[in-house]
Amino acid sequence: MDFEWHEGKNSLNIAKHGISFHEAKHIFSDSNRVIVLDKKHSASEKRYFCIGKTRSGEIATVRFTIRKSHIRIIGAGYWREGKKIYEQR
Repeated sequence: MDFEWHEGKNSLNIAKHGISFHEAKHIFSDSNRVIVLDKKHSASEKRYFCIGKTRSGEIATVRFTIRKSHIRIIGAGYWREGKKIYEQR
Protein backbone atom coordinates (compact mmCIF):
# COMPACT_ATOMS: atom_id res chain seq x y z
CA MET A 1 0.00 0.00 0.00
CA ASP A 2 0.97 3.60 -0.47
CA PHE A 3 1.31 6.04 2.40
CA GLU A 4 0.22 9.66 2.66
CA TRP A 5 0.07 12.35 5.32
CA HIS A 6 -0.29 16.06 5.85
CA GLU A 7 3.21 17.58 5.87
CA GLY A 8 2.25 20.21 8.46
CA LYS A 9 1.12 17.47 10.85
CA ASN A 10 4.34 15.61 10.16
CA SER A 11 6.39 18.63 11.25
CA LEU A 12 4.31 19.04 14.41
CA ASN A 13 4.62 15.32 15.14
CA ILE A 14 8.41 15.45 14.88
CA ALA A 15 8.55 18.39 17.30
CA LYS A 16 6.12 16.84 19.78
CA HIS A 17 6.88 13.10 19.61
CA GLY A 18 10.33 12.86 18.01
CA ILE A 19 9.33 10.63 15.10
CA SER A 20 8.60 11.54 11.47
CA PHE A 21 5.80 9.97 9.49
CA HIS A 22 8.43 8.80 7.01
CA GLU A 23 10.06 6.76 9.79
CA ALA A 24 6.65 5.71 11.15
CA LYS A 25 5.63 4.05 7.88
CA HIS A 26 8.39 1.46 8.37
CA ILE A 27 6.53 0.13 11.42
CA PHE A 28 4.06 -1.50 9.02
CA SER A 29 6.94 -3.70 7.77
CA ASP A 30 7.47 -5.26 11.22
CA SER A 31 6.29 -8.88 10.88
CA ASN A 32 5.26 -8.78 14.56
CA ARG A 33 3.27 -5.54 14.27
CA VAL A 34 -0.08 -5.28 16.03
CA ILE A 35 -3.08 -3.52 14.46
CA VAL A 36 -5.80 -2.30 16.85
CA LEU A 37 -9.02 -0.40 16.14
CA ASP A 38 -9.00 3.13 17.62
CA LYS A 39 -12.42 3.09 19.27
CA LYS A 40 -12.18 6.65 20.63
CA HIS A 41 -11.69 8.37 17.26
CA SER A 42 -13.77 6.27 14.88
CA ALA A 43 -16.89 8.40 14.56
CA SER A 44 -16.79 9.39 10.87
CA GLU A 45 -14.16 6.92 9.60
CA LYS A 46 -12.40 3.92 11.06
CA ARG A 47 -9.05 4.68 12.58
CA TYR A 48 -6.43 2.24 13.74
CA PHE A 49 -3.20 1.92 15.65
CA CYS A 50 -0.23 0.04 14.21
CA ILE A 51 2.26 -0.87 16.91
CA GLY A 52 5.66 -2.17 15.92
CA LYS A 53 9.39 -1.61 15.74
CA THR A 54 11.07 1.23 13.90
CA ARG A 55 14.20 0.66 11.83
CA SER A 56 16.25 1.51 14.95
CA GLY A 57 14.41 -1.16 16.96
CA GLU A 58 12.30 1.13 19.13
CA ILE A 59 8.62 0.29 19.62
CA ALA A 60 6.33 3.02 18.33
CA THR A 61 2.62 3.48 17.68
CA VAL A 62 1.15 4.92 14.47
CA ARG A 63 -2.42 6.20 14.33
CA PHE A 64 -3.82 5.86 10.79
CA THR A 65 -6.86 5.46 8.58
CA ILE A 66 -7.33 4.02 5.10
CA ARG A 67 -8.46 6.35 2.33
CA LYS A 68 -8.75 5.25 -1.30
CA SER A 69 -6.32 2.34 -0.85
CA HIS A 70 -3.77 4.59 0.89
CA ILE A 71 -2.66 4.41 4.50
CA ARG A 72 -3.02 7.95 5.80
CA ILE A 73 -0.83 8.51 8.84
CA ILE A 74 -2.46 10.79 11.39
CA GLY A 75 0.05 10.62 14.24
CA ALA A 76 2.92 8.60 15.68
CA GLY A 77 4.85 8.38 18.90
CA TYR A 78 6.63 6.27 21.46
CA TRP A 79 3.65 5.63 23.76
CA ARG A 80 3.92 3.36 26.79
CA GLU A 81 0.52 1.78 26.18
CA GLY A 82 1.53 0.75 22.64
CA LYS A 83 4.79 -0.73 23.88
CA LYS A 84 2.89 -2.68 26.55
CA ILE A 85 0.46 -4.11 23.97
CA TYR A 86 3.32 -5.05 21.62
CA GLU A 87 5.33 -6.79 24.31
CA GLN A 88 2.31 -8.76 25.56
CA ARG A 89 1.69 -10.33 22.13
